[in-house]
Formats: sequence, structure tokens, C-alpha cells
Amino acid sequence: MDFITQVINGLGLGSIYALVALGYSMVYGIVQLINFAHGDIIMVGGYSVYLVMVIYGLPVWVAIPVSIIVCALAGMLIE
Repeated sequence: MDFITQVINGLGLGSIYALVALGYSMVYGIVQLINFAHGDIIMVGGYSVYLVMVIYGLPVWVAIPVSIIVCALAGMLIE
């Protein structure tokens, strides 16, 4: 049973890494410039999900849209 749990956890973490790599690839392909702020935005998203879920006690279906909005605002602020 532990093996199946680890496979599921690995697939989840691998999909997050794949999304980050896809973001880097898209930005580099379009702008021909590596944007190192990409990782910062991902960390802002992670912290915003943590704050909404742990500090404010809201469910995950509320935390994810809030994180998307926070990341979009951070991206606009950087640009």
C-alpha cells in the first residue's frame, strides 16, 4: 500500500515540476529570454495557498482561485 501512495505522490510532484518546466519553456520560446521571476511567482502561489488553508482555515477549492488571483496580481506588479 505504501508503494501506491508513493507513486501517487510522485505523480503529483512530477506534474508540478512539469508545469514549471512548461512555463519556463513557453517564456523562453516566446521572448527568447529566461525569466527567473517565474520561480518567485510559484512560491507566492504556494504561500498564498498555505495562508488561505492553514491560517484562515478555508477549504482547498477556495484557496486555489485565491492563489491564482494573487499570482496574477504579483505578475502584473512585476511587469
